[in-house]
Amino acid sequence: MIGESVHVCEPIDYLCGLCNDDSEPPGQHDTKGDEFLAMTSGDSHTDTEWVPIDSLRPADSPRVGGLNAAHSEALAEIDSELPPIIVQRSTMRVIDGMHRLGAARIKNQEKILVQFMDCDEDDAFILSVVTNIRHGLPLTLVDRRAAAARITQLRPDASDRSIAHLAGLSPKTVAVIRRGFAGTLPQPTHRLGRDGRIRPLNATVGRRLAHDMLLANPDTPLRKIARNAGISVGTARDVREKTRLGLDPTLPKKTPANPGHSPDAKLTESVDYPSILGRLRLDPSLRYTDSGRFFLRWLSQQRILGKADWQSVIDLIPPHRTFDIVRIARCSAQAWTEFADELDRRECQYSESGQTG
Repeated sequence: MIGESVHVCEPIDYLCGLCNDDSEPPGQHDTKGDEFLAMTSGDSHTDTEWVPIDSLRPADSPRVGGLNAAHSEALAEIDSELPPIIVQRSTMRVIDGMHRLGAARIKNQEKILVQFMDCDEDDAFILSVVTNIRHGLPLTLVDRRAAAARITQLRPDASDRSIAHLAGLSPKTVAVIRRGFAGTLPQPTHRLGRDGRIRPLNATVGRRLAHDMLLANPDTPLRKIARNAGISVGTARDVREKTRLGLDPTLPKKTPANPGHSPDAKLTESVDYPSILGRLRLDPSLRYTDSGRFFLRWLSQQRILGKADWQSVIDLIPPHRTFDIVRIARCSAQAWTEFADELDRRECQYSESGQTG
């Protein structure tokens, strides 16, 4: 067999088609994990060669208890050709296939079929974990927990879901493992998710960044805000709505959006009226029209506003400036509401103390 042309058998599907994980919806795979799996899938006949067994180094195995001799013996009983083992080219260290290597030694083979991989030692270990989870003798729970702990150290910026996908665990288990390293690992401000996107660990950071972008340019598309702030489009939409209503953009989505019906609703930091008015005064659609100048004068006045009053100017507001005007109106309304609430509180105190206004 040695020296003959190589034909890699595929009946057991050891390494072929490892990227096809039907348990995950399309587009939700961990990109790094799929990249590793793609290395070993498909037509790799030209990447394999027969290598002297004595030239190979033992794997940096994720198996805490070491190799299972009985499994190697069982593989040695198979007459058909086994898939190639995976070896890191730079070190000649086995990445995946130590049991097949053991079977080859039992059969007194001098050479074994190898598929070489060009990767660093960290990636070699992760690939070893991924391949051993997907085929052959399964890793035990202890093995997978230990592997997740090591990957967490190697990739502290990877998300819990990403590491869980690689190690065959739940994200909650990985989160517990990560907490065990508190104070000993770097604390990144962002993490790389399973979809390959980088997101802030603290959602408040991304929400505030989105809030600032909306203040600078209310017409910024939501997808652009989400991409630049590292948040989802849904979160960007929620921030836009809260900014429009004058609410704190860091409040969670489930927070009621109507400040008039939410006792816990909080305003953002005081609205910068001069800045908003400055932008409005520079807007050509307002600055160079009689109706626009009338509206600017009306808006600049401190007034008690009745329905008939605002009805006379609402049609003068350019659609692209609605966002700013809504913020001013909402925050002014909230300020008056808080003023009224404080007066009610004082009136109650006076009544209880027997005083009169």
